[in-house]
Amino acid sequence: MKKDFYLTRYALIIKRLESSPATYSQLEDYLLNSFEFQDAEIKSYSIRTLQRDIREISDLFNLSIHNKKKGDNRYYIESRPIMEVDEYNQKLLESFQVSNALNLHPDFSDFIFFESRKPTGVEHFYDLFFAIRNKRVVSFEHYNYKNKLMTSRKVHPLALKESKDRWYLIAIDTKDKALKSFGLDRINYLDVAKNQFREKYKYNFREHFKNAFGVMNLTEQKPQNIVLKCSRHQGEYIRSFPLHQSQKETKETPEEIYFEFFLHPTYDFMQEILSYGKEVTVLEPKGLVDEIRNHLQESLNRYLES
Repeated sequence: MKKDFYLTRYALIIKRLESSPATYSQLEDYLLNSFEFQDAEIKSYSIRTLQRDIREISDLFNLSIHNKKKGDNRYYIESRPIMEVDEYNQKLLESFQVSNALNLHPDFSDFIFFESRKPTGVEHFYDLFFAIRNKRVVSFEHYNYKNKLMTSRKVHPLALKESKDRWYLIAIDTKDKALKSFGLDRINYLDVAKNQFREKYKYNFREHFKNAFGVMNLTEQKPQNIVLKCSRHQGEYIRSFPLHQSQKETKETPEEIYFEFFLHPTYDFMQEILSYGKEVTVLEPKGLVDEIRNHLQESLNRYLES
């Protein structure tokens, strides 16, 4: 079996077992009959390979596959509450589901089209990841779009956060000891020092970002209940692709769908709501309603003045 085919096997095994439990024979038939195996001209799949794949899937995705139910020789994925699924492993799994379709043929560019994006600073990703793991002091130049200034920073790096296809460094600024975020696409002249910082920070970022939308102001107020009224058309999209993990559907009429969230009413969230135009209305909290109303009024005034 081709050695470079393992990611495809993992994705197919997970896909099959997510639908229902299966015996080795059922898994073998599924894999050998898949388009991926046929295109790669693979004719066999041994139980030894399956057992090795199961171990690798567990290590890579933290996803447990068992076949130890009494009187049942089927393999199954151990179910877990959605909230307990590790965000990293879920994102990694989603990426593999897409990338496996692209790895088999060199002509994929004739059929698969990605969004054209400018570089997002990912060239700094591994260096910052290394600095975080090894508690290394990091220095760099950072550009601020708002005031159009390039400033020198020295920070203690703590985490990396993704938001809308951009990556951000979460770090303590040594100048004022404040927790801040820095867009990787705006970082230049990155330097990872040889010396370690000794401070021990007790941030729980998994908890910290649980109620975040985008990259929040890290000193922001507590999360709030936010209620949205959506047109039936837009509500169907939001229902199928939730804006946030806290999203709950609270009411439905022939014309509208209502959703409730528990998160920080950040600028990023306000921009997301504004992008839906008249299709989405904020009902609560009053502060966010007022902020959006003022923003829309200022936009209207600009058009009236032009």
